[in-house]
Amino acid sequence: MSLDDAQRRRTSDELRRNADLCGLTHGAMAADLGFTTDHLREVVALSGPQDPVDVWLLRDYLEQAVRDAGRDPEPFTVLTPASRRMARMWFRLRPAPRHIFAA
Repeated sequence: MSLDDAQRRRTSDELRRNADLCGLTHGAMAADLGFTTDHLREVVALSGPQDPVDVWLLRDYLEQAVRDAGRDPEPFTVLTPASRRMARMWFRLRPAPRHIFAA
């Protein structure tokens, strides 16, 4: 499963908007995901060849982090449930970690 240029741009925009909504720093997100901050920026931007597993991991992480922050996530128009079913045929997707927000 690969994305065309328009899908990459749309997905990158959706990842950015959800990253903004969750209110976490890039450092906190990277630490939770086991990424470096540089790798996190590359995944968000979908720059260069990306491991689809990392993109799905970030998508799921952000969706939950936005909800945990008490907000509604922006919908993902390319990384949909139907796309996930297809991705599972090709990739070993893994559950996203959750950020522990201070009370």
